[in-house]
Amino acid sequence: MKETTLSQFADSVASSAPVPGGGSVAAVCGVLSGALSEMVAGLTIGKKKYAEQEKEMNEIKENALRLRNKLIEYIEKDSITYNNVMDAYRLPKSTEEEKAARKRAIEDCSKLAASVPLEVACASYEIFPLAEAVVSKGNSNAVTDGLVSAMLARTAVLSAILNVRINLDSINDEEFVSKYRAKSDEIESKTLSYEKKILEFSPF
Repeated sequence: MKETTLSQFADSVASSAPVPGGGSVAAVCGVLSGALSEMVAGLTIGKKKYAEQEKEMNEIKENALRLRNKLIEYIEKDSITYNNVMDAYRLPKSTEEEKAARKRAIEDCSKLAASVPLEVACASYEIFPLAEAVVSKGNSNAVTDGLVSAMLARTAVLSAILNVRINLDSINDEEFVSKYRAKSDEIESKTLSYEKKILEFSPF
């Protein structure tokens, strides 16, 4: 999927096939968020006016690249885990033994399908400090790009969390469900606060 053009990816999302879907799109939003923060940092480096921020902006570029490369991998990984869940539901259930095996497979695949979007949410959340830095200290001519980076990070996190929650409905392990619900609630709350904080830097 990394070699797919934007147009091809959009066609795939628009098709009647269930994947790639919202989970993969959430990861794409994270990738674009990281790319924008990286761009603003790049537009700040080398400018005399921002000489004191040079070191920090270089670090931001490195971290943004790391995060967007990580999130690119999740675009396809999310689709794979969803397909695995669907395959588990298609397992035979004629005998009690088959029913038990099918139930275990659904549980295991659903746990992985909940884990991947939570990882997407966590990776996307890591972009907020980068967006905050480029908005508050970076090239002022590109401040809106930094603000869009923060907005896309929010979309990535909240979209991914929706995918965590829908997969939890198929899981019987109460401890797992409780743990993942708590993590989702926490990162959702932190995301909304962080985005609001960054948007306050907007000059418009």
